[in-house]
Amino acid sequence: MWLGVALLTTTALSLTVATRDEAGLPDGTTVAGVVLSGLTPHEAQLRLEAAELRAPQVTVRAGDQSWLVDGAQLGWRVDAAATVRELQAGLGSVLNRTVARLSGRGPSEGRLVVQIDPTLAKSKLDALTGPFQRAPQDAEIYFDSSARRYAWRADRSGVIFDTQQATNDFLGHPQQFELTVPFTVRHASFTSDEAQVVVGEGNRLMRPLSLKLVGSSRQLQLTPTQVANLYWVRPHGIELDHKTIAEAVDRTSRQVGQPALDARFVPQHGRLVPQKEQTGLVSAKSAAAMLRQAVMRPEVQNLTLPSETVLPSLTVDGLPDPAKLSVIGEGRSGYLGSSAQRVTNVNVAARKLSGYVVAPGEDFSFLSAIGRINADSGYASALVIAGGRTVEGVGGGVCQVSTTAFRALYSAGLPVVERHQHAYRVGWYNPQVGFEAAVYDPGLDLRMKNDTGGPLLIRAFNDPQKGQLVVRLYGVAQQRKVSVGPAVILSRTPAPAPQYVVNPHLAAGQRRQVDWAADGYNLYITRTITDAGGQHTEKLSTTYKPWRAVYEVGQAPVATPPPPWNTTKPPVSSKPTGQS
Repeated sequence: MWLGVALLTTTALSLTVATRDEAGLPDGTTVAGVVLSGLTPHEAQLRLEAAELRAPQVTVRAGDQSWLVDGAQLGWRVDAAATVRELQAGLGSVLNRTVARLSGRGPSEGRLVVQIDPTLAKSKLDALTGPFQRAPQDAEIYFDSSARRYAWRADRSGVIFDTQQATNDFLGHPQQFELTVPFTVRHASFTSDEAQVVVGEGNRLMRPLSLKLVGSSRQLQLTPTQVANLYWVRPHGIELDHKTIAEAVDRTSRQVGQPALDARFVPQHGRLVPQKEQTGLVSAKSAAAMLRQAVMRPEVQNLTLPSETVLPSLTVDGLPDPAKLSVIGEGRSGYLGSSAQRVTNVNVAARKLSGYVVAPGEDFSFLSAIGRINADSGYASALVIAGGRTVEGVGGGVCQVSTTAFRALYSAGLPVVERHQHAYRVGWYNPQVGFEAAVYDPGLDLRMKNDTGGPLLIRAFNDPQKGQLVVRLYGVAQQRKVSVGPAVILSRTPAPAPQYVVNPHLAAGQRRQVDWAADGYNLYITRTITDAGGQHTEKLSTTYKPWRAVYEVGQAPVATPPPPWNTTKPPVSSKPTGQS
């Protein structure tokens, strides 16, 4: 709606004109250079409208910026009807006009009444000031990975323009040729000075920290960066990361302590020899609280955490007599054609698994059965799946053993507690597609419940020459019968196009394959169990991702050198890993 800005007093005066005299306007009557002499009010309004009077040029100022703007863009427009009404009100009665003529006084130049569209005015002012308006920006804390220190980025004040106030000013004074947009400066709520203090505190806490357990001579050495990962540097101060502190305590237990080892059998010269149980040493529950306190004290560089002993669940006296057990489950797989390193890892894992005993009612844990998967345990580096790629890693091939063990346990009807699949379909486990179990130390385990009512003995029979592995599960005779069905493939997705990655160490034109294509699958297998409770069928679902082949290629000669500057933006994080 157009908003008239003529004086209210003139509007009121116009109401006092009782006679709408349609006589022509006096000689010499003009408005903004438009001659209206002798015209009736209606004719005068039409002439003003036809004149198409141009809006003035308005200088708009906002801070140190200024623009010359056509008033029409600010909603400036002539109100011809209101202008004529004001002329009539100014002339007054017939008697006043007659007196004016007799005295020789002609009417003065009439005032041009204009309207302002507030919506259009504000929209234009917003468009002008928008690029120069900014919100305040707080100082930003991040971990500089190159310097291995906490750092900060400076704060910045904000500028907020009040275009609504400027619009109101223009409405009140539409004839003005200069319009100032007021603004306010808003400062950051977290300044660089405050960030400097907090960052300094975070950097003071970074130091090497040696962790031990009471009763153990070994130690775990944390680097300054690893210590920095135990807390966040926040604007309000240092905030401990309870998750990573708990992980550090757990890591200390695993690398400094000793897990409790159940009694088991060890194959020796074709015989099963009992191996005595071993008491474990792990960190006590109060260790995390002690570490939290120590992290905040930079002078502490050596810390001995409280420990507690863990008793094994199966002693040598509780080992079963193998002669009284019978085969209740069997798994098979082939790996002929594997690399020498993969063959080594299969052999090591199979040897460590063979002879493991699971007490009645306990869970079988594959990682507990074979121990740590690392170079110290005899494992070699071979291909593993990690980070969305097939890469070199210690223990590649151990999943051949976990998969074969899973097939034995699953075919015996044991309930699945924890089972993971591989990211893509691995050819070593064909033709029984989907009937597999992936493990990774630490984090991914294969666990199944011993619900047989008696102990379980696991034995692995490995033939590296033929590339054949058999895992048999021995236990008390079972009344249940188990049948495992073939895979039911619900859908299949073709592998993506190959990817080519430049390897600067390869010669130009040289190519080396480092990952292999595999179609994606959505499938399931079934297991039907018949026992005293009746018959029931279970589904084991698997979804394989479509996997692309990856080739490393030599880089061709570069025609032009790359730019000398670094365009990589540093990662923003208030701790080394950016964990939440």
